Amino acid sequence: MAGLREAKKEQTRRSLIGAALRLFDEHGYEQTTVADIAGAAGVSPATFFNYFATKEDVVFADQHLYDEVLHEVFATADDSEPIAELVPRTVRALATAPVWSFPLDDPLTAVRARLIGSVPALRAGFLLRNAVFADGWARMLHKVYPDVLTEALAATLTGAVMGALQSGLGAYAGGEPLADVVTRAAEYVVSGFPAVRTDSRAKRSGRPARSR
Repeated sequence: MAGLREAKKEQTRRSLIGAALRLFDEHGYEQTTVADIAGAAGVSPATFFNYFATKEDVVFADQHLYDEVLHEVFATADDSEPIAELVPRTVRALATAPVWSFPLDDPLTAVRARLIGSVPALRAGFLLRNAVFADGWARMLHKVYPDVLTEALAATLTGAVMGALQSGLGAYAGGEPLADVVTRAAEYVVSGFPAVRTDSRAKRSGRPARSR
């Protein structure tokens, strides 16, 4: 019985997210009210507030899951894996995690990206949340590769990857799976970092990587 209740709650949550994003896209973020969202999802405004405190929270509904996926990846990470492989592996895990409210290739992903790009309040929230996430990712990378990535270089690397991913998502026009697109973007970025290239060659040859 508890399992059915949880499934019902998750269904309601996803219905609210989908309804909100579609209404924001069709009518505008500011013009759409909580009552509009609740009505489109077939629930009351009070039910909306059981799941989300604000409209902005709906747009970033899955944000708390990013850290969970990141920790799952790094639970199996060590310095025997080249940085140039761990970073794209992390991106692919983020792109394909089954915990998201909708898959990366779902049209709602594009809707969300358009909203973030066009609504100043959402863009500000996005930049802040991404900065916090990238900072945590950088600390994990530095912890795994302390002799190769300084804290500053790890932060530069994660910041560059996050920027490439956002650009790739914004320019995506369909075709190949989006998870492949963002993974390849991460591969392109890490290949441009000298310390990453040096570390990767050292791991393949069995020689210790030199600190920079």
